Amino acid sequence: MNHPTVPYYPPEVWIMAAFDPVLIGLALYLGWKADQFGKVVLVAIIALVGSVLVSWVVTGIGVPWPAPIGRELPTFFPVRTGAALVYAIVGYSARRVIAPRA
Repeated sequence: MNHPTVPYYPPEVWIMAAFDPVLIGLALYLGWKADQFGKVVLVAIIALVGSVLVSWVVTGIGVPWPAPIGRELPTFFPVRTGAALVYAIVGYSARRVIAPRA
């Protein structure tokens, strides 16, 4: 019985998935705009979907991208999801510290 081989990706590749510029920008901006902490989870999901779509399109047209997505390329959804949540919380928290509402 043949078992499929699981590809190995070095930690540097996993880390690059967390530093997708579209993911960072969307999560921080939408986290900044969130008016309730419960919306941070929605912000993270929206940022994840947006960054995956942009990464997929950019990779599809052949432009180099820090975290490419394709059929034969890794997607690293757990890393992207965790990073989106962290960046959304940072954006939400920064708004509360820098520009608190009266």
